[in-house]
Amino acid sequence: MSRPRSALLLVGSPRGARSTSASLGGYLLERLAGQGVTASARFVEDLPSAATQDHGLPAAARAADLLIASFPLYVDALPAPVTRAMEAIAAGRLQDRATGGRRDFVAMVNCGFPEAQQAEVALAICRRFAAAAGFCWLGGLAMGLGGTLGGRPLGQGDGRFGHVEEGLDLAAAALARGEAVPERAVRLLARPIVPPARFVAMGNRYWSAKAAARGIQDRLRDRPYQR
Repeated sequence: MSRPRSALLLVGSPRGARSTSASLGGYLLERLAGQGVTASARFVEDLPSAATQDHGLPAAARAADLLIASFPLYVDALPAPVTRAMEAIAAGRLQDRATGGRRDFVAMVNCGFPEAQQAEVALAICRRFAAAAGFCWLGGLAMGLGGTLGGRPLGQGDGRFGHVEEGLDLAAAALARGEAVPERAVRLLARPIVPPARFVAMGNRYWSAKAAARGIQDRLRDRPYQR
């Protein structure tokens, strides 16, 4: 087991630095830096989409002992720019696997629904990427209702996210030792910020207000395609 000396964060949200993905990843990087790990970040939305263009990402990933991907859930999977970035990194890893040494990988997913298990497929994809690209998979973290954080930085004393910060603290401590993300950290991030029943009630009020603003509140239960 080797302690990482450097970590690279890939932020996979199109909102960039104003995203929940950046907030979660940035907090984790800060905690890793506090334990002596040199940390840096790249925003995959800024990378060119053409595979023939050299964006330096494979080299940056090669130089880091720990690769962290933080991204929002898009229809049970990864955003396309994240997939492109991982494909580029995998190609680079396959070229130098014999001499590249151990590299670790961890993923963080935030989704719009309360249930963190919505991200299970995306985390399985990340685990498969790690195996195919020769990374050591150190686990995944999933957070429901990522939009409630709204890109605000963690560590500002907002009690709603205390369990998220605690989970990331535990994850950072383990990753800095070269260990996998602890199960307790996974459970803490998966804890619903808003109970599912309350989320449904909030959603109903939202749609009722939207319909009322357009004068169609009496049509919310219409079933135009029902036979």
